[in-house]
Amino acid sequence: MNRIPLPPMKYPLIAILRGLKPAETEGVVGALIETGFTAIEIPLNSPDPFRSIEIAVKMAPAGCLIGAGTVLTTEQVEQLADVGGRLMVSPNVELTVIKFAAANGMVTMPGVFTPTEALAAAGAGATGLKFFPASVLGPSGIAAIRTVLPTDIEIAAVGGVSESNFVDYARIGIRSFGLGSSLYKPGMSAAEVEQRAKATLEAYDTVYGGQ
Repeated sequence: MNRIPLPPMKYPLIAILRGLKPAETEGVVGALIETGFTAIEIPLNSPDPFRSIEIAVKMAPAGCLIGAGTVLTTEQVEQLADVGGRLMVSPNVELTVIKFAAANGMVTMPGVFTPTEALAAAGAGATGLKFFPASVLGPSGIAAIRTVLPTDIEIAAVGGVSESNFVDYARIGIRSFGLGSSLYKPGMSAAEVEQRAKATLEAYDTVYGGQ
């Protein structure tokens, strides 16, 4: 199955805004985009998530990837498509959800932890694999599983990842990350998010800038 590729991204980083409210969306998402983030995930266990996603989609410039996390059903994929979302992130490997999202033109990043899950998701045509929680697997665990995976699939580390351990993942060739609480926690102001985003991208440039 052909994979829908990630769009070109200077920083292959997904900002995970769990708990974001619609009233906060314009400020927080605007701060992230202004700083240099081009992929935004709003998990569906946030307050009124589809409204927030719709706001983010409408304000984001062309080339930004906006979508949902914690997607569990094809019905949620339909709702995501209705508000213009193009990124589907799930915590698990549900083959029908992955295939349905891909059929709707979405970038898909299901969550995996084992070789069995990773190969099943890859076989379903997932754009990339979200190794979660990366803090438990660690770089060495991800590196071991990666040896049996297709070479054309994106690998991202998510869960317990921040700018402080980019260098550990760089050693095994991982460049893509999902960043949650290190960037945003409910109640943070747009200015606080912008400050954290700048620090994150500076750290990323330090580690990956010469590669």
